[in-house]
Amino acid sequence: MSSAVSLKADMLSSASLNHALQEKAEHMEGMEDVVTAMRRKPLQIRAYSLENAPQQISNSLKIVHFVRHGQGFHNLMADIAREQGRKWVSNIKSPDNPYTAPEIVDAPLTEKGRQQALLLQKHVAELQHAPELVVLSPNCRALQTGLLAFESLLPTQPGEPGKARFVAHEMVREEFGVHCCDQRRSVSRQSREFPYVDFSLLESDEDRLFREESRETKLEVGERVYSFMEWLSERTERHVAVSSHSAWLLTVFNGVCQSDDRLKDWFLTGEMRSVVLEFFKEG
Repeated sequence: MSSAVSLKADMLSSASLNHALQEKAEHMEGMEDVVTAMRRKPLQIRAYSLENAPQQISNSLKIVHFVRHGQGFHNLMADIAREQGRKWVSNIKSPDNPYTAPEIVDAPLTEKGRQQALLLQKHVAELQHAPELVVLSPNCRALQTGLLAFESLLPTQPGEPGKARFVAHEMVREEFGVHCCDQRRSVSRQSREFPYVDFSLLESDEDRLFREESRETKLEVGERVYSFMEWLSERTERHVAVSSHSAWLLTVFNGVCQSDDRLKDWFLTGEMRSVVLEFFKEG
């Protein structure tokens, strides 16, 4: 299986690719600070495309399938705003900024986004080893995407064991603050809607991390990614899936991990990349 799986037709359009380049350039601001800070950490992580990965079997290696959620309503609203010629500053609330509209708090998937997630099922079925653990951002669109894409691993009834554990984790949520779409709903509400997901790692029912007036810095996102990588390195599962978001994923491969160049591109909606992570301690 290819290390980078593109799973939607409009990924081939020049408009989509140009927008991806613009998004990456915007979100790379501050990434050098992340790289500098992460290289001083005791735990180091290398990310390999599958064809470049070490061949030896080792407990320090994990195969991880990173997924960006399918199209959310906030993505659709932003596309419409761009078509209308609207301009906005990402981290400032304004009527022109589609991401700060209160009606898109914890934006769910559009129908197109659901179809993008469903397209992943074929590729999940073709994996040599199915994930034993599926880690999900607690935001609605990432929960929906992960549950649709990896539906074959779910139990047939709530309370029964499935083929994989589905666990929500605050450290894999999107860069947050200001944007209403990135504020999560309460755990009590999410757990009712997504009964197959274990929310026990979330420390508060309401979203205490979200900030109304300021976005996370890139370094703060990097620290969250690193915290997640520490947790992941201590897990016994060797085959894992992660359903997350574009800016978080960009920080994984451009800031925290020492990555193959081909893994550093901006994730498009509904995209999955299968990689090998190697964990090691310096010194």
